[in-house]
Amino acid sequence: MININDHETLFNNIGRNLPDKLSSYAIGGTAMMLLGLKAETKDIDLVFDKESDRKLFIKTLEGMKFRKDEKRIIETYGLKRNTPMMLRLESDKFIFDLFLNKVITSTFSERMKERAKQTHEFGRNLIIKVAEPCDIVIMKSATSRAKDMEDIISIITNTKMNWEILVKESEEQVKLGNETAINSLGEKLEKLDNQGAITLPKDVLDSLWKMLKKQVKNKSSARK
Repeated sequence: MININDHETLFNNIGRNLPDKLSSYAIGGTAMMLLGLKAETKDIDLVFDKESDRKLFIKTLEGMKFRKDEKRIIETYGLKRNTPMMLRLESDKFIFDLFLNKVITSTFSERMKERAKQTHEFGRNLIIKVAEPCDIVIMKSATSRAKDMEDIISIITNTKMNWEILVKESEEQVKLGNETAINSLGEKLEKLDNQGAITLPKDVLDSLWKMLKKQVKNKSSARK
């Protein structure tokens, strides 16, 4: 597991080794750690919006003795689309998941990028912008992993959630091609609310199910 001190040391080393300035977005457990919502994480999740930046980042990691691990990609993500480039040290102390715009079924949308206000600079050339809590919830709701459900609970419990943005972003994800975004988010939130793990405003589910009915209706009309 990697703690915040490990992150800072590693990112500073990368920033010093990068030949040019570049930026990326922290998501998942990495973002939660930088937001103070998690003490440690298993790997480092970053999203890039330019392939050239991701290639430069990978080249820099390789110069620091990180190696691509395609076997681990298949073991972790199976044959899903939009999987990351995965690099690790032989010790497995540090593992990077490096995405390009899409995170499996989710799209790291322009609105998500605009909301990533918290910014950290490491070394001379590395800028890390941190995804907002509501956007982390959107991406984590796309999976069925127990740890992602635990993270959703932690985020909602420990932050002032902007429910309106959360609902609107799920609709935006559908427009960007993730047809299950609204349903996945609604199911996860309803389940956690029924379990008493979170306190959910009633109008959140009402809005999500209303949008889902509209989505189904539009899809049905398009088939005729």
